Amino acid sequence: MIENLVSIITPAYNCANYIGTTIESVLSQTYSYWEMIIVDDCSSDNTEEVVLHYASKDSRIKYKKLEVNSGAAVARNVAMSMATGQYIAFLDSDDVWLPDKLLTQIQFMQENNYKFTCTDYEQIDETGRHLGKIIHCIEKADYNRVLLDCPIGNSTVMYDVTQMGKFEVPNIRKRNDDALWLKMLKSEKFIYGLNQVLVQYRVRHDSISANKFQLIKYHWVLYRKIEHLNIMRSIFYILHWGVIKILRIK
Repeated sequence: MIENLVSIITPAYNCANYIGTTIESVLSQTYSYWEMIIVDDCSSDNTEEVVLHYASKDSRIKYKKLEVNSGAAVARNVAMSMATGQYIAFLDSDDVWLPDKLLTQIQFMQENNYKFTCTDYEQIDETGRHLGKIIHCIEKADYNRVLLDCPIGNSTVMYDVTQMGKFEVPNIRKRNDDALWLKMLKSEKFIYGLNQVLVQYRVRHDSISANKFQLIKYHWVLYRKIEHLNIMRSIFYILHWGVIKILRIK
């Protein structure tokens, strides 16, 4: 396997209670050729103090604080503009990577010549307790499949920058990760899934994402204003998403 630098993109906002664990999961990676770029979206808690504690001990951790609160999309874009790696990987500030995440995924990409990949992940609660739920990725998904219900966990995604280039994250407050994958799939036909749990996704009750009914308006913005779908198609996708995500039929 050829070792290439991985740039880890982590937007942060008022996550002092969790980001230390997130950083430690990166420090514990068996693949060590990485840089972690943390962009603080003007946190009002002690996120900066926690991050700088780790950054002072490991130069691979880079920290930048925005002057005004601008949203996760802006923070991601700033971090991506700072990235220098061949690969870009995304990691939310409260999620956790298993130790072999980077090594396993890079091997998967190099052995199969994949440019754009994701993995399975499991859910944990705010205390780190396993919730017994695993979300499986699709082995091969295109734009239309991702548009349907986006079976992609943000903190599982990695892509090859040298082959795909850098992308600007659409500036919407929520579902901007979904919007980014759709944008990338207009350039690269497929995202390939590795059916192995390599990430722990933290379910937080204070997150907007925890209220799935509230998320409907963000999906409407995604479908209508970002993807420019017509009204009927947008309604169809929202209803389909509601069945899968809210009623848990599938």
